[in-house]
Amino acid sequence: MDTTDTLTAPMPIRRYPGRIAVLLGLVALADFLIFGQEPGINLFLFALAVCAGILLPATKELSPSKAALLLGLSLLASAPLLETPSAMGFALCLTALMSVALVSGKLMPRSLTGLPLAFSRFALVIPLRLAEDVGKYLATPAKRSSLTEVRRSAGLWVIPLILASVFLLLFAAANPVIEVTLRSIRFDVLPKFLDPWRIGFWIMIAAVVWALLRPRLKRRFARLQAGRAFMIVPTKNSPLGHASLLRSLLLFNALFGVQTLLDLVYLWGGADLPDHMSHAEYAHRGAYPLIATALLAAGFVLLAMRPDGPGDKSPLIRGLVYAWIGQNILLCLSSMLRLELYVEAYSLTELRVAAGLWMGIVAVGLALILLRIVLRRSNEWLIATNSLIAFLYLSAFIDLTAFIARFNVAHSQEISQEGPPLDIDYLSSLGPSAIPALDLYLLKLPTHLIDQRSQAVTVRYYLARNFEMRRRDWRSWTFRSARLDNYLLSPIAR
Repeated sequence: MDTTDTLTAPMPIRRYPGRIAVLLGLVALADFLIFGQEPGINLFLFALAVCAGILLPATKELSPSKAALLLGLSLLASAPLLETPSAMGFALCLTALMSVALVSGKLMPRSLTGLPLAFSRFALVIPLRLAEDVGKYLATPAKRSSLTEVRRSAGLWVIPLILASVFLLLFAAANPVIEVTLRSIRFDVLPKFLDPWRIGFWIMIAAVVWALLRPRLKRRFARLQAGRAFMIVPTKNSPLGHASLLRSLLLFNALFGVQTLLDLVYLWGGADLPDHMSHAEYAHRGAYPLIATALLAAGFVLLAMRPDGPGDKSPLIRGLVYAWIGQNILLCLSSMLRLELYVEAYSLTELRVAAGLWMGIVAVGLALILLRIVLRRSNEWLIATNSLIAFLYLSAFIDLTAFIARFNVAHSQEISQEGPPLDIDYLSSLGPSAIPALDLYLLKLPTHLIDQRSQAVTVRYYLARNFEMRRRDWRSWTFRSARLDNYLLSPIAR
């Protein structure tokens, strides 16, 4: 039996004193490193600590070489957090920690195609894992006797603590050293630990860490009985049968052919557009809707070309599907060209960079769908392959805001005499990473553009001042901020 399909009832929490100690230690470490601090190297250090905490109780099941390999995987996946905290870096780090937990719990699937399903089943359990284990422990028959023992033990400590407090006060009155020591204790710090936000932070960290320490997969839905094959399209003339698919693909290819022809004429061929319409407007109106169209087309192809379906058995339908996927890939490339024309007219922004990356991912996904049909692979293979490609590891190390600022400066009307005027306000919104680009702008800006120079100098001053006046703490250190610090101290920036 596959271990990923089984689900054993969790043992009471008291059976895992080692994991409980690790949990409390990691929560305390998270409070010290992360709570109330700017994100930076603290996230990287905490990720490594969590990885070590997962591997520590599993040393009996894992060989030293495998444990070192898992620790290295976590180190590599968490490295983008050293560059700068980002959503991609955090996703890579969490994925690596989930992989370490699944391996340590012997729940890792044997094939790559099973990874997406295993991760999704694991992620569904994470939010409720700690609460479920605590609830099961509280529901055990031994709970009442345990509470009775706790109350009895606490009662035995009441009188000794009261008497010890009295003796301590007397010693303080008699010994100035003890008095000074007691006065130096800052009891006003204690209420800070009762902050509701801090307690909520502890609970969130504890819930995630406990799920990683005690990995489990959500149960699968009940499988259909053997011999009862589930057919979405049981008949030839059903809405998604052979006849319907053939007509749909003929119609879709014709409609997409019109759009492809228009793109070849106006975008790739550079033909003149109708009156009152620019290439930038033509590009802007089509980029995002065409990506949505490509996604819908991909879903239809997956449904039409499911294994043993009517489309999978017809050579004519397969040929029409190949042609349609090819048109969709060309549609994605046209969308990227549309975006390029729009950027040339209105400069670059973070949203447009994200759109370009998304268009590229969709185009690759469509090509993989075509490859899946040709090679007759499963949808699990397709999902696993797309998951590996979508995780753009290197993008987490790229300072996109600095790239956007340099691009807009280099292609601005003031510098290149061709693009749009530089939007100084937008550059200001990009943060301190735009400072080197502003310095380049000021260096190359013609001397007669006094207003633009004055505005750029003001924005540059406030960006640098805010960056230098930020709260400095080793826990918030990143490579990106360190590089900018060095740049501001260099003769070029002065």
